[in-house]
Amino acid sequence: MSEFEKYQQICREAGWTGAALLALIVFWIVAGFGLAGLEGEIFGLPVWTITSSIGVWLFAIVLVKLLTTFVFRDMDLDETDKEDVHHE
Repeated sequence: MSEFEKYQQICREAGWTGAALLALIVFWIVAGFGLAGLEGEIFGLPVWTITSSIGVWLFAIVLVKLLTTFVFRDMDLDETDKEDVHHE
């Protein structure tokens, strides 16, 4: 993998990680504030407290699994061509 390909992969990973963070923030807002008026309880707590804490945590785990499966690539970050390294 060339240095430029590595750079592209790093930018791709950073972009998708940012998108996952944005999705997590939107989910947290909807799960917390969006469900605040919903009547009902889970384990004696209002529904929004469960969805905005445990639900967000579980959603984050799913997002990380998707990122590591489909976006992130295992790559060597060392120099690709040892012959191109200039020795002084």
